[in-house]
Amino acid sequence: MKPIYPTLIALVIAGCASQMPAPVVDRSTPTAKAAAAPTTGPGFYTVKKGDTLYRIALDHGAYYRDLAAWNNITDANSIKEGQVLRVLPPGQATADSGVAVSQPIATTAPVESRPLTAAAPVAPVGDGLRSEPKVNKEAYSDAAWEKMNKAGEAKPAPETKAPESKPAEPKPDAKTVELSAINWGWPATGKVKAVFGENGNKGIDVAGKEGDPISAAAEGKVFFVGLQKGYGNLLIIGHANGYISVYAHNRKILVSEKQVVSKGQKVAEMGSSDSETGVKLHFEIRQQGKPVDPLTYLPKH
Repeated sequence: MKPIYPTLIALVIAGCASQMPAPVVDRSTPTAKAAAAPTTGPGFYTVKKGDTLYRIALDHGAYYRDLAAWNNITDANSIKEGQVLRVLPPGQATADSGVAVSQPIATTAPVESRPLTAAAPVAPVGDGLRSEPKVNKEAYSDAAWEKMNKAGEAKPAPETKAPESKPAEPKPDAKTVELSAINWGWPATGKVKAVFGENGNKGIDVAGKEGDPISAAAEGKVFFVGLQKGYGNLLIIGHANGYISVYAHNRKILVSEKQVVSKGQKVAEMGSSDSETGVKLHFEIRQQGKPVDPLTYLPKH
């Protein structure tokens, strides 16, 4: 009698193998996670000790109420050190800073592929023969070339005497064109007692007496009216091309926020609010929040 052990072992192994689950291979394409919106870098600002919402808005050329709305701030005094604020309108920060924004790729209808050597179909004609497509083009020949040139010849214009040449007038450079885009005027009549850049000055200081009139330097719309540390009773007017003008240390402000003002309109009275050097007008011009030298923009005083 033959031993049955080898045969029995083989059957057991085969049975176990047939009950083992087949390996599962995940062939699905992983879905890319949407990139998180940036919270630092261009278009965002991290609050530092001593910052106020008004000062941050001023430094970035933004209306402080817009700044509050972009960051869901209901109390202007509630910002904290280390807090990250959006200082450009939503959607503009990434576009201006060059940060890539991922967007879904639109699918299009499948493109039919054909071999490069495939000839275009030609429609059959009367007797079943095929002819090449007709093109309204005359075959090239020397006669055809000469005929085309004669047809395109234009009659010479009557000879006229060239005017005497004059020295070319210099064209204004881009900076001059930019400056002339806004018709700036002096906001006060006093003498300049401090110039731009002197001891970190972000504008100019104009001397005067308590109550002297202060005028809008250009046509615009009032951005801000209120007290601000270091500026006292402060007025900010927004203008075209991203410019703002700043009037500080006023005794009294005569306009309100969102009011449209004209160039030369009396908007405030000179004072010494929060000023360490007495009565004066501290005046700034900023472009996209960056201070520029007002004397470059103002007419000669």
